[in-house]
Amino acid sequence: MITHEVFNQAPPRTGVDEFASNAALVDAVRVWGTRSPAARAEQRLGEAGAFVGTAEFQHDAELANTNEPVLHTHDRWGKRIDQVEYHPAYHRVIGEAVARRAHTSAWLEPGPGASVDRAAMFYLFAQVEPGHACPVSMTHAGAAILKDAEFPGRDEWWARAMSRDYGGNAALFGMAMTEKQGGSDVRANTTRATPNSDGTWSLTGHKWFCSAPMSDAFFVLAQTRQAAQTTRAARAGQGGGHGAEDQALSCFFVPRVLPDGAKNPFFIQRLKDKLGNRSNASSEIELDGTVGWLVGEPGRGVRAILPMVSRTRLDCVIGTAAGMRQSVAEAAWHARHRFAFGRALIDQPAMAAVIADLQLEAEAATLTAMRLARAHDSNTGGEQDQNSTDESDAGELAFRRLATAVAKYLVCKRGPAHAYEALECLGGNGYTEAFPLARRYREQPVLAIWEGSGNVIALDVLRALGRETAAFHAFFAEIGRARGAWDLFDTELDEVQDFVRQLRTGLLDGAQWVELRARELTERLGVLLEASLMLRYAPAAVGDAFVAARLGHPSALYGALPAGVDLPAIVGRA
Repeated sequence: MITHEVFNQAPPRTGVDEFASNAALVDAVRVWGTRSPAARAEQRLGEAGAFVGTAEFQHDAELANTNEPVLHTHDRWGKRIDQVEYHPAYHRVIGEAVARRAHTSAWLEPGPGASVDRAAMFYLFAQVEPGHACPVSMTHAGAAILKDAEFPGRDEWWARAMSRDYGGNAALFGMAMTEKQGGSDVRANTTRATPNSDGTWSLTGHKWFCSAPMSDAFFVLAQTRQAAQTTRAARAGQGGGHGAEDQALSCFFVPRVLPDGAKNPFFIQRLKDKLGNRSNASSEIELDGTVGWLVGEPGRGVRAILPMVSRTRLDCVIGTAAGMRQSVAEAAWHARHRFAFGRALIDQPAMAAVIADLQLEAEAATLTAMRLARAHDSNTGGEQDQNSTDESDAGELAFRRLATAVAKYLVCKRGPAHAYEALECLGGNGYTEAFPLARRYREQPVLAIWEGSGNVIALDVLRALGRETAAFHAFFAEIGRARGAWDLFDTELDEVQDFVRQLRTGLLDGAQWVELRARELTERLGVLLEASLMLRYAPAAVGDAFVAARLGHPSALYGALPAGVDLPAIVGRA
């Protein structure tokens, strides 16, 4: 029928090399990635970019999200099995990510730029299907703990973690920290661990959020017996208290299958019905005499797990940046192929301004994510390794200590609004599940929540201000490299440094008002970091527009850019 003839619709955005077409990502890899020809980083990323841009991979991403994981607690005969069934498309997606070492390349080929190469690979896969990125991220991050751990079988686990043989010998890791009564306050955990005669520990308790519960092993926080005794004594008014309890929280490596082949007690009670992240199973679990091996020192569990937390926070930034890229690329594609009022949408100033503003945000997030990844190349042992004698190495450690938290706050919080604005560019199509931006809109909030929601991160920045002045010195040394490029930037830099001094004085005086300003501080630090990177590493038209829009002409909404911005130059990079 003539009424069903379809025209003036954008064709499917498939067959696109998602690496080569992303100018910001290519630039970042060339600045901070490996330069050794033997690494072949750009070739590998180009191959991956072409692969994730295929119609087949995009269809698998859709299938993995529309056919959600299903929990089977028992088999047909009533035997407890605790298995999560995924659609085959999910296995194809994560299998390709593992095969291309989105989880391990920085550990297998360490050196300057290795973490950037790995981050870019992770970015490309997360851009199209973000749910699988959770276990990929946790495996990469868990290796930071495992590499220095000492327990029987550690070497075998390391080899499995580095394997590319998904579905075979490769192992994926998970993390279980939060509980019903504590959430982010992990020291309120009630899961307890008691020592066994063979050097293992038995864990009993629950975990309120355990993502990717079919992982092969988990890093779990639990209180030792001393903690339980101290807590009971404190409640009974016999002394002790929170300080002693803090010293008793420990970190354990918990496999799903024990060395003798027996199933470790690991009971999946239910799967979370989440807003987004639908392809990835998140669960509530119970531990009942579950066997684990102590990792790190007894009573220093938070310190032991921090390297994993830091890297998963980094991946939240990378994942958000990847989502921003998907959003603006889909919006720009639609605007180039859709006509209204006699011309393409992209040629209409109002739409061009929105696309350009979305690109500024995505580009700033991408540069920030890759710069952070580069900082993780300096001493791959993580935050627990603070004894480096190399001055530049120590500077990068100090920088990433603060910059990771700052970027996690700002970039991840900007993700949902960015996804919505891009979705609106597609009109009614964007609001339907047949197009990927509805899925992206539901996905972005989780990256701001996981690994520390807004207040947790902002207060972490405030604690660093009071305790780790070296981190602030390193942070301001980095962003200060853009001083002199723009008066607006210099003015904001001076004002924020004065603000930091005021807050530090308030902290030393014990002023209550300081916490009220933690979010403001973190946001301003984040915008300054992005502005500094954009001025130094983005094309002049892009960096100048970012500073003018975010410092000189701030708007709560996208598309309200100041006069004089080079729209065609910015839109072209989208």
